[in-house]
Amino acid sequence: MTELRLDMKNQSSTRGGVSVIIITQNEACNIRDCMKSVSWADEIIIVDAESTDGTRELCREFTNRIFVRPWSGFANQKQFALDHASQPWVLSIDADERVPDELAQEIKTIIASSPEHDGYKIPRLSTFLGKPIYHGGWYPGYQVRLFRRDKCRLSASRVHEGFVVDGSIGTLKNHMMHYTHATLEESLTRLNRYSTLEALDRFERLRDKKIHWWDLLAHPFAEFFRKFIAKSGWRDGMHGFLMATISAMVKLSLYAKMWEMQKDSEQ
Repeated sequence: MTELRLDMKNQSSTRGGVSVIIITQNEACNIRDCMKSVSWADEIIIVDAESTDGTRELCREFTNRIFVRPWSGFANQKQFALDHASQPWVLSIDADERVPDELAQEIKTIIASSPEHDGYKIPRLSTFLGKPIYHGGWYPGYQVRLFRRDKCRLSASRVHEGFVVDGSIGTLKNHMMHYTHATLEESLTRLNRYSTLEALDRFERLRDKKIHWWDLLAHPFAEFFRKFIAKSGWRDGMHGFLMATISAMVKLSLYAKMWEMQKDSEQ
């Protein structure tokens, strides 16, 4: 663990201060626009997993609070960032997310007043192959991302980690942008990585649950139906069809990997 530089100016904990926390690993293509969208914050903390593409050099344009540590999982990296935040309020965003001006103003207005909640969910508009997706269950895609520093901790999941707030949670009106799944190759790479992490989580929780061949058929079909039909993914055209298909493939990969883990554990 190495703290590259420390900006002493950002150590003050003013009543309305906001720390932004971001974890990175080879995010040179995203990080500048991400940090530019939160440059209004009192403090920006980067926890970088030993990037080799110049990510840290780009981060230095906006902050001196950069920590370098080996990758230890999404939740652990974010918890480390949270532990090093100095301001009373924390906003967590990912490198492929942006905070539009309207959302930034809403956050500043709430923090400057006497907030009635200890945490806030923020709607998120995600893109798929360059197109904003409003259907298929993707929007508004609420995420707990703004919270009092001393009222929050990370869940222990390997994937789909979340912030657990000890207190009431409100909802903001303006959304953040999530520029994800830029290409099909990226989507398929994420499919493989995330299905492995989720399979490990589920296998540990449901070790006694037997995986049958029909699980590999029923769950992917149900996921496609939910995304494309029940959640109106068809309204997004070919983008919606491909998104629903990849979601079904994630379920197929998930249950196939759980079956493999189960088989290996029985040997």
